[in-house]
Amino acid sequence: MNLDIIDYFAKIADEITTWRQGLHQNPETAFEEFETSNFVAKKLDEFNVSYTRNWAKTGIVATIHGCNGDLSDINKTIALRADMDALDIVEETGLPYASCTHGKMHGCGHDGHTVMLLAAAKCLSEHKDKFDGTIHFIFQPAEESAGGARVMIEEGFFNKYPCKAIFGMHNWPDLPLGKMGIAMGAFTASSDTFNIKLKGKSGHAAMPHNNIDVVTTATNIINALQNIVSREINPVQNAVISITKLNTIGSESVNVMPEYIKMAGTVRCFEPTIRKMIENRIEEISKSIANYNKCEIEYSYKKGYPPVINSEEETNQAIKAACKIVGRDNVITKIPPTMGAEDFAYFLEKCSGAYIALGQSDESKQAALHNSKYDFNDKATPIGASYWVNLALQLLPLS
Repeated sequence: MNLDIIDYFAKIADEITTWRQGLHQNPETAFEEFETSNFVAKKLDEFNVSYTRNWAKTGIVATIHGCNGDLSDINKTIALRADMDALDIVEETGLPYASCTHGKMHGCGHDGHTVMLLAAAKCLSEHKDKFDGTIHFIFQPAEESAGGARVMIEEGFFNKYPCKAIFGMHNWPDLPLGKMGIAMGAFTASSDTFNIKLKGKSGHAAMPHNNIDVVTTATNIINALQNIVSREINPVQNAVISITKLNTIGSESVNVMPEYIKMAGTVRCFEPTIRKMIENRIEEISKSIANYNKCEIEYSYKKGYPPVINSEEETNQAIKAACKIVGRDNVITKIPPTMGAEDFAYFLEKCSGAYIALGQSDESKQAALHNSKYDFNDKATPIGASYWVNLALQLLPLS
């Protein structure tokens, strides 16, 4: 008997929606996804699926063996990943299932990601005879800035669960419901941050010659840093340097030139060589201008998430699986990469894999990610869950 994947999820769509909206009401942020983790564990128990807990505090890794499933055969082992954490945002959707925790909300759709993978685990646990191999289901905490994927890897994820390939998926409000998108190579950018503190000499604003001006120095640095992208990087390559914070420290009087000023910013790009060049140039330029203007400087640069780089074979497999679910005309195979960042990149640094976008926008769901009015589109859930199951069956065919 063949498995009609789309029909399977259509029949349990209401049940999955209830799961998702329940998670949406109870958002939990990085490394605090305790109730979310408990919910996932409870469902896995109901599905009779084995799992281990406490990865990066709240993460879960579930495992399903198909026909002849054997953890020692890495060529017949894959991993599928969903993130679970919410954001520090005050929700303004007005939905009946809106966040019950003020200041926290599922503003990026990780509630939807969790239930799509959970639904796929349910289906595959009931159809172990349809595939030959082993599937690991990763329910990961702390994707938003805290790097839960990195922590799981440092704790030995790939030592305990070696696999041939790993796959991720994210809802995409820029794509209409019913479409999917992917790109070979770079999909998301690296995400680094830098901090600069300047010390000058405070004094009367009407007598600038007696002072050392940190404000002018800061503006000179800001202007110079923009030239890195516009004049030092090939125009056909992409990078972003954004100053996002600028604060003087000391008197708030308009007649006083401050002694200190602090600034911070973010760097986004796709190429490791460009990433390193920008890191070096920000430091060189900032220190040079500070020295020229007789300011003391404290400088730090912190590397964040690396870029998501989709490997060729796994990207082609993802495209093939998506086409079976939404149709070839609805799969965008060269979706423009985004300057957003994603910690799934850490998994891809250690293992081949691919990350795909799931369209979710329609007349009722228009808000962008990280927006206080955002809500995951429950109509996308059967599509995403069907993709997971089809991908697994495709990669682990019966001998």
